[in-house]
Amino acid sequence: MTSQQSPQQAENPALHHELKELIISSLALEDIAPADIDSKAPLFGEGLGLDSIDALELVMALQRKYGFKASEAPGFSRECFASVDALATFVAAQVQRA
Repeated sequence: MTSQQSPQQAENPALHHELKELIISSLALEDIAPADIDSKAPLFGEGLGLDSIDALELVMALQRKYGFKASEAPGFSRECFASVDALATFVAAQVQRA
């Protein structure tokens, strides 16, 4: 684990990278690379600076990519989108359920 990796990222670095790429592509964040997104940093507000419209677009992109319905997913809440770490934990649980 590098000094910039969180424990969750060390467990599944491919998922973290995939989620960062999905965030960038689905939200058209042209000037950001996956490496620029800190897995522990907030996605909304002072972190990456996403807003509620971004949240809706991200939920739709996650549903398309991973094949779950957010409204039916156990544990789906605002906290799932606190950071890439939190999002990876949520998505891994949904993929494991499928």
